[in-house]
Amino acid sequence: MAPRREPNHRLARLIEDSKASNAALAHRVNELASRAGVNRAYTHTSIRNWTVRAMVPDAPAPALLALALSERLGRTVSLAEIGMADTPTSTVETGLNFHRDPDQALNLAAEYWSTVDRRSFVKASPFALTAYSPATIRWMAVPADPPRARVAGARVGRADILELRAAADEARRWDSKFGGGNWRASMVTDCLTQRAAPLLRGTFTDKIGTELFAATAELARVAAWHDVDMGNHASAQSHFVQALRLARASGDRAVGSYVLATMALHVYLCGFPHDAVDMAEGAYERAKNDAPARVLAFTQLAKARAHGLAGETRDAAAALSLCERLVDAADADDRDPTWLAYLTRARVAADAAEIYRDLELPAEALLWNRQAAAMPASDYSRAVGIRQTVIATAHLQQRNLEPGLESGERALTILSSVRSNRSRSYLRTLTTALAPWRTEPEVADYLHRAGLVLAAG
Repeated sequence: MAPRREPNHRLARLIEDSKASNAALAHRVNELASRAGVNRAYTHTSIRNWTVRAMVPDAPAPALLALALSERLGRTVSLAEIGMADTPTSTVETGLNFHRDPDQALNLAAEYWSTVDRRSFVKASPFALTAYSPATIRWMAVPADPPRARVAGARVGRADILELRAAADEARRWDSKFGGGNWRASMVTDCLTQRAAPLLRGTFTDKIGTELFAATAELARVAAWHDVDMGNHASAQSHFVQALRLARASGDRAVGSYVLATMALHVYLCGFPHDAVDMAEGAYERAKNDAPARVLAFTQLAKARAHGLAGETRDAAAALSLCERLVDAADADDRDPTWLAYLTRARVAADAAEIYRDLELPAEALLWNRQAAAMPASDYSRAVGIRQTVIATAHLQQRNLEPGLESGERALTILSSVRSNRSRSYLRTLTTALAPWRTEPEVADYLHRAGLVLAAG
């Protein structure tokens, strides 16, 4: 602890505005620390020391305190606001700064990725919905910057951009096959650190700059999704914010719309469906006059999934219907992006099965599943395994144990070789759905084997 001379009036005012007692705030900081894998035992006296005596706790407590106050106040609270800006976890370091000035934004992105490997705290920190608010608002206010050239370091050429795009493509393939924890998939962060960050500091024409920003935005989006898959939610948020800022720098609304819609899926997966709907709607509205049809379809699919989790059947069906129409229109769109070629009618049907499973309409879920194309487990292990858990739970919602257990067996076989926290969460949902039959010998055996897979994850 390092004492200060004056009381921390800024922190005291924020605590007063939050209407949290010192004891309640200390308890929440302890909870967040535990979720981040750090043991802390702060009390009301600790909070008093931080305000009246202006003592500064060791990291990661300042960042967790700011997060706890953010939750209470419904907005992002920075370390500067709580009078602890000189502690090691500023918004620049955590990657959540969405700077209005394009040059500053490039510098901050390059700085973040240049040091990301040294930031274990960011990976361990929990998800904070408010961390997305400034970036989302600023992108929706200004989704595209004008083109810009830069004269700085080494010259950037099209070969460099092709390398970044190839890295993103390869990472997506390995992610689909083995999950975000696979070492090849996780190398995308190394590419951001070793290749993209230096290129952002380079010399390029306005046209090359536009392509560089879009390619780096997609690379960052892929890195973020790997982190989502592994449950590294704060790290994912940092990558997503930087991806969205670079999408704006590229001047391509379609890239920004795709990134924001993927962020909406992250928010939905973390249990905030209504906020996810807002983000998906923003992604659609700000790009509907500019983006290719398949990109707009993706925003509607994200929206439909969020409505499904919220139990809003009519809204989910409407978004899903628009998604299908946009996918159909995409075949005649000469701007159709190759990086979204996977979003086909069959893929929409597979997602629709999960939407209707979430709505507890199992007959509709199974009907949609019959429209979905079969995917080889050898190439799409995680997706196939997750889909089998969804089908299994839909059967169990109909009280049909035998087909539910058959799909569950397929899911367990596939997912046992996938490194993915997200896939394991689907497996947990399935084991919960099997609870009413847990005394049946075959179910008890399955639950035992599933428990071993989950424990090993």
